[in-house]
Amino acid sequence: MAVELTVGPVAHGGWCVARHDGRVVFVRHALPGERVLAEITEETSRFLRADAVEILEPSADRVTPPCPFAGPGRCGGCDWQHASLDAQRLLKTDVVAEQLRRLAGIEWKGVVEEVPGAPDGLGWRTRVQFAVDREGVLGLRRHRSHDIQPVDACLIAHPEVENVGAEVMNWRNASSVEVIASSAGEQAVVVAPRPRRTVAVPDLDTSVAVFVDEGKGRTRVVHGRNHLTERVGDRDFQVTGSGFWQVHPGAAATLLATVLEFAAPQPGEWALDLYCGVGLFAAGLAEAVGPEGAVFGVESEAVAVRDAERNLRDLPQARFARGRVENALDRFGIERADLVVVDPPRAGLGRDVVGRIATLQAGRIVYVSCDPATLARDIAWLADHGYSLADLRAFDAFPMTHHVECVALLVK
Repeated sequence: MAVELTVGPVAHGGWCVARHDGRVVFVRHALPGERVLAEITEETSRFLRADAVEILEPSADRVTPPCPFAGPGRCGGCDWQHASLDAQRLLKTDVVAEQLRRLAGIEWKGVVEEVPGAPDGLGWRTRVQFAVDREGVLGLRRHRSHDIQPVDACLIAHPEVENVGAEVMNWRNASSVEVIASSAGEQAVVVAPRPRRTVAVPDLDTSVAVFVDEGKGRTRVVHGRNHLTERVGDRDFQVTGSGFWQVHPGAAATLLATVLEFAAPQPGEWALDLYCGVGLFAAGLAEAVGPEGAVFGVESEAVAVRDAERNLRDLPQARFARGRVENALDRFGIERADLVVVDPPRAGLGRDVVGRIATLQAGRIVYVSCDPATLARDIAWLADHGYSLADLRAFDAFPMTHHVECVALLVK
């Protein structure tokens, strides 16, 4: 069913909001102020979802999507290719401000900032996970679908990802193929086989490492080393297999600088780095607090903990432990901290973790978030424990998509 809509403001998730017969319609591929013909793709008792399939009155911010696979019914990886980069950042600014206003009662006056390294918004994604169809052809998922859009190139993928050439090879019996290009010039492919199947890995350049994903965070090396090297400033970080690392080439350095600016760690202080990954923030904190201070990192992935210990082996004031944050603080008897850095997954901290962190009586909490909704919710809960938002910066670490990275400073 197609309906004519006048498009209203942006909503979190890559949508704009319109109304039809008294119901809210979340519209993709549209921009605020446009009049569009939209195809209804989903109907619930409370709202509709739709794709703008014809633009009757375009916004001045509309551009032709650079990628031929972007658009209704095609690849779901990008949300805003039809908007100029400046407009994309304004849309994300509106989303961050709206979430903070609605969920935390805070009026934020900032703007989403560019991250160096992708001036045209393309060629930035250093880690791309492709789906594989039954014939072994690589593609990307369509929006809110398990269907696969075959692609021969991804325009937001980093050039060194594209140089592997995975999209033009056959990957029969694989369920997914992740291609990684590290900031140190290394490349890897991580192959996840279908259940009870063996993947015949196609011929790749001999410099490309190949891993098989065996599930539960385990990878088996087929060729090359079992890890990649990521470089930030003059420090190298080992990341084993397909472990977590920021996908924008400028994001790690940008976020580290912002975390250290907000945290303002001082010599001799006691800092916590929760959800610490392979130790990016812990490294900066440990250097700042010095040998008379201490940093304790908590991470649930055992492989990441081992990487962090190796990456910071020259900083004995930094120690790491495996555990889930919700029980690790109790298990390790952590009762206080001068400052706390948290970088949780998209689901955020949650009420219980917020409450436990508040018991530490830290003067500063620096919160790194990839979801402004869960960030705003947790900021509201931290306010119940006496913490107020002192500063917040937002970064366009995922151009062409609706995702945004935020760093917030909360003070007691």
